[in-house]
Amino acid sequence: MKKKILIEGMSCGHCVNHVKEALSELNGVTNVEVNLASKTAIIEATVDIEDKDIKFAIDDAGYEVVGIEIL
Repeated sequence: MKKKILIEGMSCGHCVNHVKEALSELNGVTNVEVNLASKTAIIEATVDIEDKDIKFAIDDAGYEVVGIEIL
C-alpha cells in the first residue's frame, strides 16, 4: 500500500522530521518520504492504513492533512 498525503503547516526541516517520525510510528509503515517544497509525504506500508489514522498522526504532530491519495 502506498499513499500520498498533502500537508499544511510545514515550514522547515524540523517540521519534515517531525512529520516523518509521526508517520513512521504507524503500524505497518515501511517507508516515509516527506517533501517540504511540495508539502507532501508518501508512505509505504505492508497493510492498508486508514485515512483517519494518518490524519490523527499528522494532527497530533501539529500539522494539517488537506488530502490523501492512493498511489
